[in-house]
Amino acid sequence: MKYLAAIALLLSSPATAAVVSSDAHDLVVREIVQTSASPDAAWAAFLRIGQWWSAEHSYSGKAANLSLDARPGGCFCELAGEGGVEHMRVAVSLPPKRLVMTGSLGPLLYEATAGVMDVTFERAAGGTKVTMEYRASGFAQGNADKLAPVVDQVLGEQLRRYAESLK
Repeated sequence: MKYLAAIALLLSSPATAAVVSSDAHDLVVREIVQTSASPDAAWAAFLRIGQWWSAEHSYSGKAANLSLDARPGGCFCELAGEGGVEHMRVAVSLPPKRLVMTGSLGPLLYEATAGVMDVTFERAAGGTKVTMEYRASGFAQGNADKLAPVVDQVLGEQLRRYAESLK
């Protein structure tokens, strides 16, 4: 049943995903979705990250514990019990066009990587094209090329969930 829901989600939102490049110490993945929402609405929905990010890809197991403060220096953070997690830090915020965050997502943190997520919102025919590109470098274990498809899959799932939240 879980697989049927995943297939339905994949088919409901046109998206493109790709490992742009990878080697032992670096990876670049790019996810793109097209939505009928305006750039302002697409931006606002992206900031409600706790409403569309998968709980399965959180430390607390609760997506509602995720928040995104889109000011420079702001945090993509998660409450987790008595503590919490800083997933990424906002470096550039240009509403409703571009959001750039720095940080190592999930297990990449423990690989001693540095990461940059660049999210752009471009007016396109009938709505907005949203592109999420994530670049990570470092990988103390030299396994970026093996992790790149997994990172691509996880971020692709998140962007599809985001697009679905706009319907």
